[in-house]
Amino acid sequence: MPFTPYHFGPNGFVGLVFRRWIDLPIFLLANVIIDIEVLFADGWAVHRQWHFHTFLVGGAVCAVFAVTAWPARHLFEKLMQSFHLSYETGLWKMVFSGILGAWFHVFIDAIYHYDVQPFWPRPKNPFWRLLNQGQVKAICLAFIVAAVALYLYTVIKAKAVRCGAQSNRESTSE
Repeated sequence: MPFTPYHFGPNGFVGLVFRRWIDLPIFLLANVIIDIEVLFADGWAVHRQWHFHTFLVGGAVCAVFAVTAWPARHLFEKLMQSFHLSYETGLWKMVFSGILGAWFHVFIDAIYHYDVQPFWPRPKNPFWRLLNQGQVKAICLAFIVAAVALYLYTVIKAKAVRCGAQSNRESTSE
């Protein structure tokens, strides 16, 4: 993508839907990790020169990131609490989420950019032009709206459950 935040729509939505199995912060941060190589490249035609935008290397890089993030899991828990989302993780959940987040990123970029080599060292990109760039952007933006709506629904529902539980405790203590 020309701009990394486009990835947060589809990944945010999938991460929220499957929060039980996906570590949301790691899953989302994998998108940022994949695009770090862009900072070290000349120009935007980076995908052929670097290999983070491949399933193999990108997945490995984000798996290593997840392992190194393991000691910071308590910070992620506080972050999730600040967003009013529950957070339970484990090392393998974090590693799985890092790999899956990288793969989502690579897949979206492989549709969008001709020079991504998702199956490197194989040079072909079978996903190129599955959709045109405008369609990819529109889908990503639609997923941003869907992710925000799902997030709001999740938070409101959790607050309603907590209020109901508190109400039940108060009525049984009387």
